Amino acid sequence: MTHNAQRTTPDGSHGPQHIAIVMDGNGRWATKRFLPRLAGHRQGVESLRRCVRACVARGVRVLTVFAFSSENWNRPPDEVSGLMELMGKALVREVPQLTKDGVRLRFVGERAGLSAGMRAALEQAEAATAANVRMTLNVCFNYGGRWDIAQAAATLAARGEPITEASLHGAMGMSHVPDPDLLIRTGGEKRISNFLLWQAAYSELYFSDRLWPDFDEAALDAAIADYAARERRFGLTSEQLQPAQPDPLRA
Repeated sequence: MTHNAQRTTPDGSHGPQHIAIVMDGNGRWATKRFLPRLAGHRQGVESLRRCVRACVARGVRVLTVFAFSSENWNRPPDEVSGLMELMGKALVREVPQLTKDGVRLRFVGERAGLSAGMRAALEQAEAATAANVRMTLNVCFNYGGRWDIAQAAATLAARGEPITEASLHGAMGMSHVPDPDLLIRTGGEKRISNFLLWQAAYSELYFSDRLWPDFDEAALDAAIADYAARERRFGLTSEQLQPAQPDPLRA
């Protein structure tokens, strides 16, 4: 097994197969412009739309974004309700375009705390895009990395199955895709904030000072270029990753 195998992008460079993004900075983007925070979240949806198209064009197979954390419920009630309404409208509006672009939509997170209408909307959006195979878009909604690990362990315990690395991985919300190669966080903060704690064990981390609404194709390309310049060793040495050279004396 070659641990450092990387997908080749259309321009021939080694790019990530799976990109994960903490889309941070919507509220600050709005505050800087003396706008309500929800205006920043609306602009963030536009940035996500642009990012999805860019990832499809660059041959990325999986894009995972942190849309709403389990801790976000502690935000002001009007902001939370506004985010819920924004998500509902975005689902209806974006599904046809995602289908046209060949993007499969998956929601990862705790659904029990959502309204019946929201749960139904998530299920309908997933069903409408289920046949798309060009790229998978995972939207982590009401999600937390610790929750994901805990619910996986609880699921295995309820089944009476042994808890191993392999069984835990299979019971997690992201078991349908490979682990992220590149994890990007926008907005200038340098932490992962309970996002993909298990799956990001060997992800390359990239932190951008740009607020999410300002994160454009050029910023994405800069992150991908930075990733392509790195050596992914997965605990091995650089020498172990080099292909064996033929011995000229034995040729």
